[in-house]
Amino acid sequence: MSAHTPTPALPLQNATLAGGCFWCLEAVFLGLKGVRAVEPGYSNGQHPLPTYERVCGGDTGHAEVVRLSFDPSELSYTELLAVFFKIHDPTTPNRQGHDVGTQYRSGIYTHSEEQAREARAVIEALTRSGAYDRPIVTDVAPVSNYHTAEAEHHRYFERHPYQGYCAMVVAPKVEAFRHAFAHLVKGPGA
Repeated sequence: MSAHTPTPALPLQNATLAGGCFWCLEAVFLGLKGVRAVEPGYSNGQHPLPTYERVCGGDTGHAEVVRLSFDPSELSYTELLAVFFKIHDPTTPNRQGHDVGTQYRSGIYTHSEEQAREARAVIEALTRSGAYDRPIVTDVAPVSNYHTAEAEHHRYFERHPYQGYCAMVVAPKVEAFRHAFAHLVKGPGA
């Protein structure tokens, strides 16, 4: 290639992450540079037709997740996981703060063996570094039985910033993300 030939664009990649309420995860990842789309959904459960009510009832085995589409030339999978581990507690099984149940588990649901290797390497590095006082319990498994969440859950924080849960839980997570990862926050209009 000559110096004038542009580098071919890398194809977008998907990531599926569970770290508590999908409203929190969606709000953070929508502001992350390189992320093109964020979709709340349910993953890695047994029920063929999970709904919000069924998942919250704890009977489906699904986790609340976000499925991201991101540009690996702008944001690496490892950087994405660094944000993920900063915005939730990966040491509490089936719980994030006051949200309790298997649907709130910490999980990285991989789309390739390369993603699985990177996820395990990040967890191993965090463990070695002593980043957490307790063991990391994040589930790493291939994504399965994924279903998009109902329309009312999409861009929930954006549409309901003053709703109690959003004001008390989601907004502080978004602010903490923006502070900790200022270099990865999308600019205005991005």
